[in-house]
Amino acid sequence: TEWDAAGWRPTKGELDRFGREIPDEEYETKDFERAVALRARTDAIARHLTNFLQQTDRFGKTIIFCVDQEHANEMRRAMSNLNADLVKNHSDYVCRVTADEGEIGRGHMARFQDVETKVPVILTTSQLLTTGLDAPTCKNVVIARVIGSMTEFKQIIGRGTRVRDDYGKLWFSILDYTGSATRMFADPNFDGDPVLVTETQIDSEGEPKTENIVEEPPIDPEVLEDPGPGIVAEPGEVERRKLYVDHGQVEIAAHLVYELDPDGKQLRVVRYTDYAGEKVRTLFPSGTDLQTEWADPVKRAEVIDSLAERGIDFDQLAAAANQPGADPFDLLCHLAYNAPLRSRRERAARLRTERKDFFDRYGPEAHAILDELLEKYAEHGTAQFVLPDILRVPPISDHGQPGEIIRIFGGPEQLRQAVTELQTLLYAA
Repeated sequence: TEWDAAGWRPTKGELDRFGREIPDEEYETKDFERAVALRARTDAIARHLTNFLQQTDRFGKTIIFCVDQEHANEMRRAMSNLNADLVKNHSDYVCRVTADEGEIGRGHMARFQDVETKVPVILTTSQLLTTGLDAPTCKNVVIARVIGSMTEFKQIIGRGTRVRDDYGKLWFSILDYTGSATRMFADPNFDGDPVLVTETQIDSEGEPKTENIVEEPPIDPEVLEDPGPGIVAEPGEVERRKLYVDHGQVEIAAHLVYELDPDGKQLRVVRYTDYAGEKVRTLFPSGTDLQTEWADPVKRAEVIDSLAERGIDFDQLAAAANQPGADPFDLLCHLAYNAPLRSRRERAARLRTERKDFFDRYGPEAHAILDELLEKYAEHGTAQFVLPDILRVPPISDHGQPGEIIRIFGGPEQLRQAVTELQTLLYAA
């Protein structure tokens, strides 16, 4: 966040939630949720994470590592509020799992680990899940607290390194809001993810007798890091002395994409546009391959889903490339294959000019409806081709109720074929 990047400092005489004056200090990431709890920062992280899940998979299992149990509860609150539509139908969509939850928390954890169970999707925790959790379908590891130990860092990211090809889990994402992952991956002592260690006993003949998995070394949850300015780290005092700031506004200051190279040892940062181009080339070796899939509405939806799983959102991509009017297909081809850019309006104009024969096959009113559909695409994109929703939107709805518009084309199948062919021709070249 902006506060993590530049620090946070209270205004003169600023009071916290309980009327206590906040010491005039420059607070940094390591102080947040230890010396001073900033609700606006927690909410900003939750908003960014929710947007990420909306662009990828809202049911992708996610663990958020927070500073302490209290922070884990605040993060649970924020994520529940931002995902109220899912919480309404899945009361345990977001759960806190800390020492306070006891048996209930262990139940949440067991269901989270079960590859056949859909919820809970998001677990917020502090120390409890750093060890002893095997979650093979965990897709996102979220770091919302500073991690100072290489051992602990490996254990945390180890929650996501399990692979389940049969469930489509071939990679995972680390969302780091503190800089811990960047720092740890850059550490020359980082030598890859922790592996499962087995201890084998052999009999007198030298044959294996028993084999046990050696537990990962636990992190002592009682060890406190530097609690920050103005705080004395004495037993029972840290939580009571924490300051709580409920006001203020902050946003995510920057969004960078980091990648590990194939051997997992080198971290690099790439521009979002370069990252998108590389992912497109990985999925589609040539522009022709992408065009073939994109021209078909059903396959196009699969392409969009596949890119979304890799964190590629077209609105963000258009903004990053400063091309708000570009057709998503042309933008992808430009970034991946250096093809010339076309706007949606240019594609629509070319279709009207070069394929008049397509429109002439239909009567005057059907011709007008197809032309209006094309204009909707030029203004807003391919989402305007969704049937029957678009039939209820002016000016197309001016031609009558959906049933009446369908009859203009001779039936639902004829209408569907006309709209599908319109899209195929739109991306024919």
